[in-house]
Amino acid sequence: MSRLRSLLVPALFTLAMGAILVGLGLWQLQRLAWKNAILAEIEARVDAMPEALPPQSAWAGLAPDDYEYRHVTFDGIFDHAKEALVFRGTAAGPGYFVLTPLQLLSGGIVIVNRGFVPTDKASAATRAQGEIAGIVHVSGLMRKPEPRNPFTPPDNPAKGEYFTRDPNLIAAHFGLAGAAPFTVDADATPVPGGLPVGGATELAIPNNHFSYALTWFGLAIGLLGVFAVFAWRKVTTPG
Repeated sequence: MSRLRSLLVPALFTLAMGAILVGLGLWQLQRLAWKNAILAEIEARVDAMPEALPPQSAWAGLAPDDYEYRHVTFDGIFDHAKEALVFRGTAAGPGYFVLTPLQLLSGGIVIVNRGFVPTDKASAATRAQGEIAGIVHVSGLMRKPEPRNPFTPPDNPAKGEYFTRDPNLIAAHFGLAGAAPFTVDADATPVPGGLPVGGATELAIPNNHFSYALTWFGLAIGLLGVFAVFAWRKVTTPG
């Protein structure tokens, strides 16, 4: 009987920790369902036919999660003299997203991510054919400002060093009054000279919640196994 009593505290600890681990696993399954719904919504928006860009009067009331990845179309004139290069590492090597202000015919300015260029084509002079003049028709995906993380280097507009798609920062640096609080990733349409390469939207969104859930459940099972072995030895060991 004394041996069984000595198992009381370890058993309670095992039950408490096991409950926490199982709870974390169930929480990850809930997160999985949430992420799957988001990915399905993103896929539907990306594949949808382009719709008219919301008018400038509606921009202040737009919720980022409501417009993120919405497929839109609009007309305007690029201001290539005020393009910003946002550094990006890709499977094809390092390079830049070319973000160019576009004056809308309907009023307001939208900063368009025209696409990717390799580092040796950073200078606009090396891809002059792609600097389209006059009225252009653009279709692409609305994007909310890109968040930073602890490893993101600080942007330095004065030196032309950008590491995030932040339309507010770019607009402030170039004095773009009436600029939209979002950017638009241009679709992969032909460009004279081939650069920038459009369709640069990064859609590889991590979804690891199922593996996280298995990890938590596995730890719970492992903890239970350790306690079972401990209890068996405690009860069966002579002395």
